Amino acid sequence: MTVPGILETIVAQRRRRIEASGPALGRTVPERRRVPLVPFPEGPFIICEIKRRSPSAGEIRDLKDPEEQAAAYVRGGIGTISVLTEEDHFGGSLNDLITLKQSHPRCCFLRKDFLLEPEDIDISYRAGADAVLLIAAILDTDTLEMLYRIAKGYGMEVLVEVHTAEEVRRIRQLAPDTVGINARNLKDFSIDLLTPLVLKELLDWNPKTIFESGIRSGEHASLAFTGGFDALLVGEAVMRDPGLLRELQVSAAADEDRLSGSFWSRLCKHRIEHEGLMDPETNQISSTSQQEIRGSRYPLYRPLIKICGLTREEDAKAAEELGADILGFVFAPSPRRAEPELLRRIGPAGALKAAVVVLKDDNPDLPEEVKGLLEDGLIDVLQFHGDESPEKCASFGFPYYKALRIRNREDIAGMKNFRSPRVLTDAYTSDAYGGTGRCINADLIPLIAGQGPLWIAGGIGPQNVARLINAYQPELIDASSSLESAPGRKDHEMLKDFFSKIDRASQLVSERRNEP
Repeated sequence: MTVPGILETIVAQRRRRIEASGPALGRTVPERRRVPLVPFPEGPFIICEIKRRSPSAGEIRDLKDPEEQAAAYVRGGIGTISVLTEEDHFGGSLNDLITLKQSHPRCCFLRKDFLLEPEDIDISYRAGADAVLLIAAILDTDTLEMLYRIAKGYGMEVLVEVHTAEEVRRIRQLAPDTVGINARNLKDFSIDLLTPLVLKELLDWNPKTIFESGIRSGEHASLAFTGGFDALLVGEAVMRDPGLLRELQVSAAADEDRLSGSFWSRLCKHRIEHEGLMDPETNQISSTSQQEIRGSRYPLYRPLIKICGLTREEDAKAAEELGADILGFVFAPSPRRAEPELLRRIGPAGALKAAVVVLKDDNPDLPEEVKGLLEDGLIDVLQFHGDESPEKCASFGFPYYKALRIRNREDIAGMKNFRSPRVLTDAYTSDAYGGTGRCINADLIPLIAGQGPLWIAGGIGPQNVARLINAYQPELIDASSSLESAPGRKDHEMLKDFFSKIDRASQLVSERRNEP
C-alpha cells in the first residue's frame, strides 16, 4: 500500500512521537474512562471540528482556549464535535479531547488523528472519545479490521475514512457501519466535491455516510445531504466563520424535494460507468485491478458528453442512443430555442436533461416555461449561461452549474467564485452568449484545466474532439453547432462520427494511462 507524500510524513512523525513519549504522547490520560459514551445521532447532522491549523490551509485560528469554540458549537445546536489531537501538523492535543469531553459529557466527541496501533484505541477511549477515525489510506487491511473490532468492542463509533475507489474496495469485506468519504485529494490537497458522491455509489452495503472536507457554504451542504449523506464533517470553514453554522443547519433541515441532488448523483453514476468502477453484471464495485482491466470491456476513461441545442425529438433520441450523458435544451433567444412541448414528448430518459437559460438584470427570473418543466420533473439541471452572479445562481434552489465565457486569465480566476461543483467553460464573444461555433483560445485551455476537472464547450466537433481528449482528458465535452446541418437540426452522420472519434480517442488515453 502506497501512502501519498504528506500523509506519509505525518504518519512517520507520529511514530517517532510514540517511540519517544509512548502512546499517550506524554499526556496524562485517566486510567479508566470517567465519562459516558454518546453515539452518533440519527438523521442529518453536522460534525464541527476543533482545528487550529492544517498542512493544506496553514494557520486557521489562534485558538488558545478550545473550550470557547466547543461552547459556541454547543450553543449553536451542535451535539457532535471532532477534535484534532495530532500535534505537529494540526496543533492539536489529547488534552483538548479530555478537557472538552469533561465539560460537555452529553456531546459525542470524535478523536480525529492518525491512529495506528491498538494502544491508540485504548488511549482514545480512556481520554473520553466516543468515536475514532480510522484512515484506510494509512492502514493495511488486517490492521484496519483489528482496530475497528477493538473500538467496536469498547462500544465506540468508528468512522472509517476513504478517499479513492481502491480504498472502498479494500474496506468492502469489513463493511463498516460508518464511512467517511473525503473530498480532498491527499496527493495535491485539491478538493473535488463530486468525489464523495462518486465513491458513495460504490458502497454496496448500507452504512451511515459522512461527507468530509470542502464544505464552505449552505449550497455545498445541500449537495451532500441531497446526495444521500447522513452527516457533514466541517472544520476550517466554521473555524474561520462561525456564522456559517446556521447556514449549514438550514441546509440540513431543508425540503429535499426542491433542493434535489439527484442530478449530481445520477451524473456520478454515468462517470462510474465510463470509468469501469462498477461491474455492470453484478452492480457491485469492480474487484478487478486497473492493470487487469486494461484492454478489457471496462473503459478506464471516457468523457461525459452533452449534446446541446436540441430542437427535434429524433435528434435527442439519436444523441442518447449514441451515448450522450446530458441533453441540452436552450430556453433563451437563439435559433436553437426549444419548445417546452419537446421535453414533454421526450419524457423520461436515461440521459439527463439541462435547460440552458440566460438571465439579465432587466429579466432576472427564470422563464415561466422553464419553471413549469422543473416543477414537472422534466428538467434535471439548470445551465446558467449569462452574466449571473453566484448568489443569483443559488437563489433558485434547483441543481445548476454555471457556464462561463472565457476570454482571459481573469475570467479563469473567476471560476472559483461559483459554488456549483463544476463550471462549464465556453468561448467568449461580445455578440452572443453561446452557440457561435468558436473555440476557446488554445493558450487558455491548459490554465482552465489546471483549475480542476475540465468541462469545455465551444466549437467542438468531429474535426477536433480527438485532439482535445488526447491533450486534456476533459471530464465533460459540450457540443452543439459543429454537429448541425442547420441551426437546431443535428446531422446524424456527424453525430455518429463524433461519438466514434470520442470512443477511439478515449480508448487510446486508457491504454496510455495503463502502460506498465
